[in-house]
Amino acid sequence: MPVIVQFDFPFSGPFGVEMHAAMKDLAASIAQETGFLWKIWTEDAKAREAGGIYLFKDRASADAYVAEHTARLGQFGITGIRAKVFDVNTALSAITKGPTTG
Repeated sequence: MPVIVQFDFPFSGPFGVEMHAAMKDLAASIAQETGFLWKIWTEDAKAREAGGIYLFKDRASADAYVAEHTARLGQFGITGIRAKVFDVNTALSAITKGPTTG
């Protein structure tokens, strides 16, 4: 069953185009994670927050990624990390055009 992971955390930047330049290697690394299907990157420069919404093939992959990414963010000096893991109701998501596959 697909699983959604939601991350958000305080972030002082960079944002926008500068974030893209600074994080493209990280994005390429994330794309290679076990069980990873996709990620939507989120940012709010005004609120000084960033994060993402991820889809994984299964809970084991999602749980492993949460542990790994939380540790990585901590190495960057980021604190106040919030991570939530949700099972996906694929039948209802299909009705509302949710992307539940890779």
